[in-house]
Amino acid sequence: MPDPGRDQDPTAALQRVLATLSYLLTRSRVHERQATQAGVTAARSDLWLLMALEDSGGACRVGDLAELLMVEPPHVTRQIGQLEAQDLVERTQDSLDRRARKVAITPHGKAILQRLQQTGQAGLRDALADFDDADIAATVAVLNHLVGYARHKHAEEERQRRRGA
Repeated sequence: MPDPGRDQDPTAALQRVLATLSYLLTRSRVHERQATQAGVTAARSDLWLLMALEDSGGACRVGDLAELLMVEPPHVTRQIGQLEAQDLVERTQDSLDRRARKVAITPHGKAILQRLQQTGQAGLRDALADFDDADIAATVAVLNHLVGYARHKHAEEERQRRRGA
């Protein structure tokens, strides 16, 4: 694996670090190890869906959830069915539109998500032990900005794709 910090240009170095980190963190063995440590069997994609629900206040329409996850609604619908069978989510009626359905994270789903997050956070605490809170907060701010930018670009591309379709 290439050394992520070898570029002199800060933007190029950041891109290389992010690509390397993404590669390392998305290995299935990493998730499997964390899931085993947390005592759960949820897949990585299940974790993202549960986090998106939690970030949406615990409940969300399927279309909005698909948008948050940047996938097509049928994919989310299938995944919801699988998570519902495991009592991780439940479908509820939308209070604003009786024809629409929302997906809500269940107490069991919250517990699973919390265990997985605690396991991941423990690893991060170990990895970041030599950094102070201000450095970590600055890193979080930069990464949150990048996430917002990526979501904005994705939404923009989706709007253009729909106009062209």
